Amino acid sequence: MKIDYQEPSKDLLMRIDIHEKYGSANIDIWTNDLLKPQAEMNILDVGCGAGKLSFLFNEYTKGGAKITGGDFSEELLDKAREKNKKIGANIDFQFLDFNQPFNFPDNTFDLCTSAFAIYYASDLDFTFGEAYRVLTPGGRLFVSGPLPENKQMFYDIIKEATNATIPPMPGSSRFKGDIFNTISKIFAKTELHKFENHLTFPEVAPFIDYVRASLGEDRKLWTSMFNGNDEYEALIGKITDVATRWFERDGKLVMTKVVGGILATK
Repeated sequence: MKIDYQEPSKDLLMRIDIHEKYGSANIDIWTNDLLKPQAEMNILDVGCGAGKLSFLFNEYTKGGAKITGGDFSEELLDKAREKNKKIGANIDFQFLDFNQPFNFPDNTFDLCTSAFAIYYASDLDFTFGEAYRVLTPGGRLFVSGPLPENKQMFYDIIKEATNATIPPMPGSSRFKGDIFNTISKIFAKTELHKFENHLTFPEVAPFIDYVRASLGEDRKLWTSMFNGNDEYEALIGKITDVATRWFERDGKLVMTKVVGGILATK
């Protein structure tokens, strides 16, 4: 399954910022509580982006873990390296395309993670096979991504605004099915954990910022719903009208992020 899609970095960073500003729960605390990374561990973060998870583990282990962050976006890797230098961390950020063989020997890492990224893999058997290969015996894989019930309000508002079918999202449509099943087939033990975060928007504008960061015209997954900038802006206008009606009715907009965490042991 080839997925012709690359996350625009500005959209990704915008959504991360919105989650932190308006969310009721902290996914970083949930992740650390679940994984409890230890000093002396060798950790690989696949699809690391600007390094959010790598820096989280580095802080949790007080710099004691050996951490490698890999991504195919040089723009995001540059941001990660800049922060790495600024805070004096020693994380190794390098190019990694999870659709290609991982450039690491067998049995290298104690923990391999991927947050909101690896579900875009073209060949799940290959990619998770590579994760299995580079993990030590007893090593763990942790993959997080949206569950099918994720941000239902977002989709409901768009459906009301457009009366159109929402295109299937690779994350939520694959995560609990194909991805969980593939990992279960490869790894000795697999568990599914769930995290919920209620984003409460005190006005319509930040919700529309989230909408734009989710279906911007350079976001290929949504292009079936508009053609060119004029149609895109018209769509945003319709969504804004519906969101405003919902806000006037309820006094707020609450969108629940529902994230799955697949934890597997080699």
